[in-house]
Formats: sequence, structure tokens, C-alpha cells
Amino acid sequence: MADYVQVVTTTDSEQAAATLARGIVEARGGACVQVVPIRSFYRWDDAVQDDPEWQLQIKTTAARLDALIEHIKANHTYDVPEIIATPIVGGHDGYLSWIDEEAGATDKTGH
Repeated sequence: MADYVQVVTTTDSEQAAATLARGIVEARGGACVQVVPIRSFYRWDDAVQDDPEWQLQIKTTAARLDALIEHIKANHTYDVPEIIATPIVGGHDGYLSWIDEEAGATDKTGH
């Protein structure tokens, strides 16, 4: 598995996205969370839905992935939140090092 991952989730409001994003960064679950307005089409309750949503793109380390998933599940407003992790297979060394600094360790001692 790659050392770094990008995790995507969506919320139903800009405020919910901001609250979740801030909580993720404060908990060091991710180094960076970008919030992007999107339009989603999906089937739910036997009907096709067409809704505005806010997508969170979270950059983190593979070591923090499980904790991040648990944080999202515990703090999300959806019953079944989208949580998809994609490996980051390369990138700017300085940026990847920054992800390590901000989200790589579970505490200040590196544990």
C-alpha cells in the first residue's frame, strides 16, 4: 500500500462539511481537507436523487487511514457516508513530507 492516501467523503451542507473538515484537521486525521461544492445523482430509498453536496478531499497517511475512517463515521450526518480511499502513488516530496508532519504521527512522539 502507498504511504499516502486521499480520502473522499460528501456532506449535505457547507456547514456540515466545514465542521467535519475542521474536526479532521484538529484531530490530525488529515493534513489538508479541501471542500468542493458538487451535484450528486444517486439511488436512495428506491428513487433517483439529485442533490447538491459538498465533497471533502482529505490528504493523509496510510497509517492514519483507519483512525480517519472511524472519525468520519462517528462525526458524519449521513447514515451511510461515502468514504473512499485512493492511494497517492507520487507527488511533490515537500508536500508529502508536510502530510507526514501534520498527519503522520498519532501523537507528538510519533506513536
